[in-house]
Amino acid sequence: MRTFTIAVVAGDGVGQEIIPQGKRVLERVAKKYNVSFAFQDFDWGAEHFFRWGRMMPAGAIDLLQPCDAIFLGAVGHPDIPDHTTLNGLLLPIRRAFDQYANVRPAYLYPGVQSPLAGRRGGDIDMVVVRENTEGEYAQIGGFLYSHQPDEVAVQTSVFTRRGVERIIRYAFELAVKRDKKRRVTSITKSNAQGYSMVLWDRAFREVASQFPGIETESLLVDAAAMNFIRRPQTFDVVVGSNLFGDILSDISAIIIGSMGLAASANLDPLRRFPSMFEPVHGSAPDIAGKGIVNPLATIFSAAMMLDHLEMTDAARDIENAAAAVLAGGAVRTPDLGGTNSTEEVANAVLEKLG
Repeated sequence: MRTFTIAVVAGDGVGQEIIPQGKRVLERVAKKYNVSFAFQDFDWGAEHFFRWGRMMPAGAIDLLQPCDAIFLGAVGHPDIPDHTTLNGLLLPIRRAFDQYANVRPAYLYPGVQSPLAGRRGGDIDMVVVRENTEGEYAQIGGFLYSHQPDEVAVQTSVFTRRGVERIIRYAFELAVKRDKKRRVTSITKSNAQGYSMVLWDRAFREVASQFPGIETESLLVDAAAMNFIRRPQTFDVVVGSNLFGDILSDISAIIIGSMGLAASANLDPLRRFPSMFEPVHGSAPDIAGKGIVNPLATIFSAAMMLDHLEMTDAARDIENAAAAVLAGGAVRTPDLGGTNSTEEVANAVLEKLG
């Protein structure tokens, strides 16, 4: 029997409620596929910060490195500035393990109502691929005359040819693997950003030339935001910078019915380091502790983790079970118009798994 070591960081807010349900689902499929999961739980996050002044201990990366994957709940607390929580836990893990591909699928499941009129199950089926380690989120810059009336803030974006080219190449390879619309859309803003996005556009054209069977389009980010609403059915794989990918993937999540359905993977495609899997919705402090957060984004993230661990059949089982719960319509959390609890939805998925 093979054992996978999974680092688990439930984190903050609703992360404490969804991760246990995700672990239950993983344990169920483990029995069917004759594997086991050795969960290593780390109590990092806001409470760790309140006690020790940092989101995770100094040796955290060394503790994570031997693991096969990282299962993350959420990061963020109303009493801690977001830039402190983000730069204290999530971003250091992404960079230390070179998880340069942030992959966020958006699929409108049958039984789920999109806020867009006239959309039916299967009409929206795209993946946003976001560059995850540099770009606009590179923490380079600083303050001058801090907290004074003439204060100056400098924030520098960093776009390397290596970083841009590899994420674009990953997007094309994903379009080939998906074998659906076989289209890659590049998100740019080179009309205003005459250096970083010009490099991006040039790299996109050069990589595209190596994939003659894949259709391409290049959209300014504002036009892309509009077209995610106007014609979401035309998108297949969308590739963007750290900032643009972050913003657009939230749009793609809400048009499939709820942020509570949005899963994501932070991947090292070369498999040198552990990759990390997490729901997109964050710590959701407004509903934390109420037992009503949708666990399906976490469950879908667990399926993405299994797929990365080359347990493809187990991943499909989880996806199909969750999809069956959504299609049935009887059990759903308030974000989807229902009245069920987090645990009840997870129980329904477990029942479908058998």
